[in-house]
Amino acid sequence: MLDRLRDLTERAYRRHLRREIEDVPAHVAIIQDGNRRYARERGDDAPDGHRAGAATTERVLDWCADLGVAELTLYAFSTENFARPDDELAPLFDLLESKLRDFADADRVHEQGVRVRAIGDVDRLPERVREAVAYAERRTADNDQFTLNVALAYGGRTELLDAARAIARDVDAGDLSPDDVDVQTVEDRLYDRPVRDVDLIVRTGGDERTSNFLPWHANGNEAAVYFCAPYWPEFSEVEFLRAIRTYQSREESWRRARTERAVALVRAVAEVEIAEAHAVAGRLRDRLPIDADAFAAAIPGDSRERIGAENGAARDSPAGTDYKASPNERDSEMESAG
Repeated sequence: MLDRLRDLTERAYRRHLRREIEDVPAHVAIIQDGNRRYARERGDDAPDGHRAGAATTERVLDWCADLGVAELTLYAFSTENFARPDDELAPLFDLLESKLRDFADADRVHEQGVRVRAIGDVDRLPERVREAVAYAERRTADNDQFTLNVALAYGGRTELLDAARAIARDVDAGDLSPDDVDVQTVEDRLYDRPVRDVDLIVRTGGDERTSNFLPWHANGNEAAVYFCAPYWPEFSEVEFLRAIRTYQSREESWRRARTERAVALVRAVAEVEIAEAHAVAGRLRDRLPIDADAFAAAIPGDSRERIGAENGAARDSPAGTDYKASPNERDSEMESAG
């Protein structure tokens, strides 16, 4: 009874979250942390945790398809992971190989138009994994509805360092001028990069850090970040929807901030322009025989009232004040005296 009530509550909350979501990120990147801890807490070995995490990965792909996310990048194996013991690495490489091949052959992958790409220093991986990568990329190369990037032997600093070295070699060879190095130059020398900048990074497992993951594509785009406590095998659709809501809230906040900054800028510029217009109007009023009301109507802000008040004060000015007649008025007075 309690489990049924819990299930009903979760489904209701899931529907509530879906109704709240209107703005979906184009590119989500996930750090799948907590597989080993998940297994350890259950008395299992690390490979068991990785297998449980692989099942979560398949569910996430369905959630992305339902919401309309166009690209997903999964941090499957980092450069730091090579330091793990061989008795853990061998089963992990076996799992990566089998999942890549199974995924590439799955009917639903091709029905959903999923294209698989590996990003990272793939040459460092065992041959059997490299062959599985090549097979998955080849089998899904014609799919164009959704992109799945699998980060393998990936490290963000290494990626940027390799790009910098490539640029330095091109400059040294005379093939590239230092003055021509720009954002596109760097991007062209990154790994087989994601199509889009990252909009949202999700990390499971409780740690609040992005761990050298896609620094160019995420930090450069100031991606939203969502940290959550569940281990990757426990990651649920509710948590995924919360992550999407975090992205949406951040985007709404940014839009408000950008609008407020734009309005403040326009107001500041307008105030300067109006002040200058008032100064010019005052000078012209003293020098030219013009209709002050008509002139004020052409100036924004409260210039009509301001200039009108100034003119009224001038017209009412009694003899002996600082009021000065225009040159035409002085000429007329001299002719009358003559």
